[in-house]
Amino acid sequence: MSAAGLSNDRLARLRDVLARHVEHGAAPGLVSVVSRRGEAHVDVIGATAVDGRTAVRPDTIFRLSSMTKPVTAVATLILLEECVLRLDEPVERVLPELSDRRVVRRIDGPIDDTVPANRPITVRDLLTFLMGFGGYFGPSPINDAAAALQLSVGPPQPALPPAPDEWMRRFSTLPLMCQPGERWLYNTGSDVLGVLIARASGQPFDVFLRERIFEPLGMRDTAFFVPASGIDRFATSYTTDPETGALQLYDEPAGQWSTPPAFPSGGGGLVSTAVDFLAFAEMLLQGGAPILSRPSVETMTMDHLTPEQKAVSGFFPGDFDALGWGFGVGIVTRRELPSAPVGQYGWDGGLGTIWRNDPSEQMVTVLMTNAAWTSPRPPKIALDFLSGAYASIDD
Repeated sequence: MSAAGLSNDRLARLRDVLARHVEHGAAPGLVSVVSRRGEAHVDVIGATAVDGRTAVRPDTIFRLSSMTKPVTAVATLILLEECVLRLDEPVERVLPELSDRRVVRRIDGPIDDTVPANRPITVRDLLTFLMGFGGYFGPSPINDAAAALQLSVGPPQPALPPAPDEWMRRFSTLPLMCQPGERWLYNTGSDVLGVLIARASGQPFDVFLRERIFEPLGMRDTAFFVPASGIDRFATSYTTDPETGALQLYDEPAGQWSTPPAFPSGGGGLVSTAVDFLAFAEMLLQGGAPILSRPSVETMTMDHLTPEQKAVSGFFPGDFDALGWGFGVGIVTRRELPSAPVGQYGWDGGLGTIWRNDPSEQMVTVLMTNAAWTSPRPPKIALDFLSGAYASIDD
């Protein structure tokens, strides 16, 4: 047993489980981190591409996709602490494009059949995904219109969206999907926050993140693109063919993340390493210093959804039965698994990453792979990683 109360034998068993997933084609390679009481165990398995030529390293760079969202939430909290922004003020002070919103009568109804919004959108609405617009997976004319404007909620495509001001102009031409505060709708709130942070701080969003979060935490490989000097450490990204189950190319190292994007997406644009993200996770777990105060972290990582909001929200029916949503993170509200204690928080990245913080165990778990999930629910490799990590606790 290590000083952190983790069984070395069981950590070795976890490595064997993950290695079998790689051998069976779940992903070409991965980096896993299990850290308890500040003692980190990092494992690397497999390769950065299906050709197997380059082994994964602890500093291999992966696409974070939706694990960008908690970073964006922390950036917002910095400005809230400085009173540059306020949680319950209307965002139209900084984002006038969001004033006087209209709302479609039905989320699956005609885009021109609208009513006025009952109230303005607030900063809190953006953080909690209650702004009235976001990922909706049924038939929806407004979704079709958003896709035509390059505002859709699909897999991250950094080369696609326009620059922030044009993105906001296009977004302002659409009505909301539902009334602010009515239901949780995924993703768009984080992208709007990126624009809000840039305008409120007077700095481009990427510069704000670098100066206020990444540099203080030593996150040298976290950004919205990979420079030429890091391309050799950048993993190729794959999706899974739904018919054959085979991995297929999504993005090469010299692809969409090899140049700065016009729109730095607060919802899914970052790249990082497992070690970099561990530094971010430990900052939150230890109370926020030197980035945030403890009260801000506590507020970020508590459930902000009401039972009424949960009842009409989620990717699938029952999604929020044992889960809540804070500011950019999901929070476990009822224990249903050994690997999901009440109070655990974190989020997943659909391009193949998962992260959890557990204050009760003083534990951080991070898994980065280069194969995208096939569902909003984590795949077996991610669930087995979390199960094996918690099975390693030995005190």
